[in-house]
Amino acid sequence: MDDEWEKRNNLKVGINDANGYNLSSQYTNLEVYAESLVSEKINSANNKVKDYDFIVAKDGSGQFKTIQELIAALPDFSRVPVKVLIKNGVYKEKITLPPSKTMINFIGEDQHKTILTYDDYASKLNNIGQEIGTSGSASFFIFGDNFSAENITFENSAGEVGQAVAVRVDADKIKFTNCRFLGNQDTLYLVKSGSRQYFNNCYIEGTVDYIFGAGTAYFENCQLNNKGKGYITAASTTEDQKYGFVFENCKISGNNQDSHHLGRPWRPFAQTAFINCDIDLSVKAEGWNNWGKVANESTARYSEYKSTGKHIANKRVKWSRQLTAQEALAFSKNNVLGDWIVN
Repeated sequence: MDDEWEKRNNLKVGINDANGYNLSSQYTNLEVYAESLVSEKINSANNKVKDYDFIVAKDGSGQFKTIQELIAALPDFSRVPVKVLIKNGVYKEKITLPPSKTMINFIGEDQHKTILTYDDYASKLNNIGQEIGTSGSASFFIFGDNFSAENITFENSAGEVGQAVAVRVDADKIKFTNCRFLGNQDTLYLVKSGSRQYFNNCYIEGTVDYIFGAGTAYFENCQLNNKGKGYITAASTTEDQKYGFVFENCKISGNNQDSHHLGRPWRPFAQTAFINCDIDLSVKAEGWNNWGKVANESTARYSEYKSTGKHIANKRVKWSRQLTAQEALAFSKNNVLGDWIVN
């Protein structure tokens, strides 16, 4: 028996009294102890359930077996956070969180074992014979504001078949913590100009343009894995938007040397900055690409500050910037995300 348990029950520690009847006239001390362990586990499980408003579990131990079934039951336009526990499992389904489902928090049991996946791709035909396109290829569509997720893998498992989005975000104040984003081309699509997203301690992988779009996103302590050959970012930041994609204290690596550029401008005024990031030799020495348009070199806003690692920063293209310490302060989390304070 545990020493602390014996002390709490006024038993003498170290005395062999397991078969005694000090605590009950019907059961031995050992039986009482065993019962306390069972009760403790039951109470712990019950308290865990109480921590969540809904539970999704493929094995039927929750209220719902699929994510989309859960979403249909969520309240509309919630003014308080709605917490959803998603138990470990591979949930293969195409998921849409509509605009009316606000302040929804998805919490997985384990980021490697709670997996939301689907396998659509841009050139796939829909049921009337049209290609679904990049925008339609997403495994998970997020349209509801104030959504957050933690400890979840989001995946597009289509393979190397062209554009195949894992997560498409069309909403504001979206937060991901300890999540993984798996795919190849166009893994993560941050669509809307003026919308804000925050990624903390996340893993993101891909080949071509695997983080792209017009959103304003702050990536903190994230790992970017360059697969094959391609470009990490393809921002389409609008001219009137100060910030696009900002990476701080992130690690960028890949298996192949000189395989990737840090970014190329999907639209002329693309903005991307890497602040205090560790960058390996998978990133090309020139760093940035103009997408075959010389005119983009005078409009794209590409910069770095104190990049470390085995990369070769002194050979970056002349139209990118190495920031001063004062200039780098403008790219703080608070500045980038504005009036949205993330915890």
